[in-house]
Amino acid sequence: MTVMQAPAYRRAEYHGFAAGGSAFVYLVSAGAIFEVDADVRAVLDRLEGQELTHADMIRALTSEGRDAAEAEALVRELRAARLIQLGAAAPVMPQAPPADFPLQALVLNVTNQCNLACTYCYEFGADKIATPAGKPKYMTLETAKASVDLLIAEAVGRKAVHITFFGGETLMNFRLLRDVVEYANAATAAAGKGITYSLTTNATLLTEEIVTFLSDNRIGVTVSMDGPPEVQDKHRVYKNGKGSYAVIEPRLRTLIANHRTRAVTARVTLTEGVTDVVRIFRHLKDDLGFHEVGFAPVTTGEERAYSIDGKGMDDVLAQFTVLADEWLEYALRGEVHGFTNVSETISELISGVNKSHPCGAGLGLMGVSPSGDLSPCHRFTDADTHVMGHVSSGIDRTKQSDFLARGHVEAKYDCQSCWARPLCAGGCHHEAFVRYGDTGHANLHYCDWIRQWTDTCLRIYGELAVKNPGFLERFAERKGLS
Repeated sequence: MTVMQAPAYRRAEYHGFAAGGSAFVYLVSAGAIFEVDADVRAVLDRLEGQELTHADMIRALTSEGRDAAEAEALVRELRAARLIQLGAAAPVMPQAPPADFPLQALVLNVTNQCNLACTYCYEFGADKIATPAGKPKYMTLETAKASVDLLIAEAVGRKAVHITFFGGETLMNFRLLRDVVEYANAATAAAGKGITYSLTTNATLLTEEIVTFLSDNRIGVTVSMDGPPEVQDKHRVYKNGKGSYAVIEPRLRTLIANHRTRAVTARVTLTEGVTDVVRIFRHLKDDLGFHEVGFAPVTTGEERAYSIDGKGMDDVLAQFTVLADEWLEYALRGEVHGFTNVSETISELISGVNKSHPCGAGLGLMGVSPSGDLSPCHRFTDADTHVMGHVSSGIDRTKQSDFLARGHVEAKYDCQSCWARPLCAGGCHHEAFVRYGDTGHANLHYCDWIRQWTDTCLRIYGELAVKNPGFLERFAERKGLS
């Protein structure tokens, strides 16, 4: 006769942390944050390294002074919150979006040409920008209109869509940009949809006319810039090697002073020798007046001279933490700090994201090359091995499905035991391709870094939840999260 054992409770997968004098857990299966009291901690502590049947759990709780009804209610509450579970369970992974997931955004690479020759540029080859053989240098209005039409047709159920203008240097094809905005405004209005725009530029070609156009049309602007003169001019140079800071500085001041409808942000590429995060932030935010400043390490293979080694990344994290502490100090006073890397993570924590994929690439977002080829995102533009259709013929669903299947977090073995996967999902597809030759490979070189940074942001969230929850509510409203 076989004796059936009663199923036993075990702790769900979570990451515990303390903030503001309170204890919290980040529940991996839901991407949710719970503040836990002494009673909850007592249950979780009892399940540390062991499993207990329901009867044993109730017995343990009543032995501590609770009556049976209170103990039963506590266990029900923890099961409902999924902080404890019955029996062994595989890691909970988010479901893949449906095959007909509607498109929301396009990145239009209006040109693959650039007037700078930044030494770390990822466009078209290892470092240098080049025009792919037989493909146009500039997007035509016909291709741009087809892109807008495709976006509207594929955005089924979306109330609004978004277009990002990108390059090369975007403003080298400003005439097209202006015509696209006029066409897209009319086309989306006819379709009963709203539309928003953003643009990335190196700022060298900004004029008062362009700034007025950007402000009048509420086009968000991100400037690719690396810092004060000697930092900016280390890699962001013209083809003759001359630095670009002196050219862009007066143009930036005009942009920031006169773009009145959207915040102007800076994006910094960190490379070997360009890792003085705090100093760069101070210059861009305080001296030049950017609304927000975000940082990203260069996407490159380890063999590149400008790639950041492990020690350099540790130094970056330490400086990120300095700015994160400042972000929290500002938030506790109800003020906005401007360090994008914290703001973005806090936005995701508020939203309770639990990502199936690292980003919207190939899903809600696609890139369009000057020739009209579709790619998962702007980083794969004009890479023939990653073409995912064409604006004239539509999305290649077979290639899209393959890309998304390989990029799903469940397909990444190393991610399945990581508590930070709801926010990371393995990291950037393009970086995975550069580092490992596979868009579906987890970015293992950043794992510890990401976990430490996520823990820092969780503690900021917890501190605010305890000491200034109103800031989180206002922050969510400003970001359109509530």
